[in-house]
Amino acid sequence: MKKVQQGFTLIELMIVVAIIGILAAVALPAYQDYTVRAKVSEGLTLASSAKVSVAENAANGKNFDAGWSAPSATPNIASVAIDQTTGKITITTTTAIDGGKTIEMVPTSGASALAGTATASTIPTGGSISWACTAGTLNAKYRPSVCR
Repeated sequence: MKKVQQGFTLIELMIVVAIIGILAAVALPAYQDYTVRAKVSEGLTLASSAKVSVAENAANGKNFDAGWSAPSATPNIASVAIDQTTGKITITTTTAIDGGKTIEMVPTSGASALAGTATASTIPTGGSISWACTAGTLNAKYRPSVCR
């Protein structure tokens, strides 16, 4: 009569546990970066109304922040602000995210920067407005993919 194997040997179980441990050691740091990126992307969502205001006010020759009110602070985002002279939107994170750094969204039209004052702006002649969000002090690994 043949003896049928009843289960796994101790070495097989140890190999499986070691493989799971290695996978967890590699996955946890990447997962933590992804959660920080998700928190930072909240700032891009809050800045969407500012982008609309800048584009509309630039098309009408008004100062870039006319009629716009900043959103309230959240647990992840401390503030969102519009620069009246350039239309640049600055998103500031809370200190819990990389020490309170910033992402700057810079508008351009036809490869030219927008220009304005506290009371008016130059109407862009390049057509649509493009946004670049690679400036600021936030570490690149925490930026959403569109901002790297």
